[in-house]
Amino acid sequence: MKKTTDEEKVAAWMDALEHPLKPEIEALRDIIKSADPKVCERIKWNAPSYYYKEDFVTFHPREQKKVHLVFHHPSIASIPSSLLEGDYKDRRMAYFFSMEDIRSKAAELQRIVQKLIGIMDAI
Repeated sequence: MKKTTDEEKVAAWMDALEHPLKPEIEALRDIIKSADPKVCERIKWNAPSYYYKEDFVTFHPREQKKVHLVFHHPSIASIPSSLLEGDYKDRRMAYFFSMEDIRSKAAELQRIVQKLIGIMDAI
């Protein structure tokens, strides 16, 4: 029996997703994955999650009025950005409210992902 790939698991999760901001979630997936070819996607904590050498950001899909990303790599605290919220020692949150909001924040989101990849490459 063939093992289900990470890509197939994410595709099945997205197919089953009933969320008012599903197109926005798809757009954010594309932005994160296109930030660097090293970025991989899988399901973690029952949601799409992104990793390179280790996991660094995961969707929190329970929110219905906004899209919530949890950056949970310990190095995220060293990256200054107006997009990142919270003062936890090892994580930051990012919120997106509409497709227009996503478009306006896309470059900053990609910069953050690229910075994290660079940090992981240096470790």
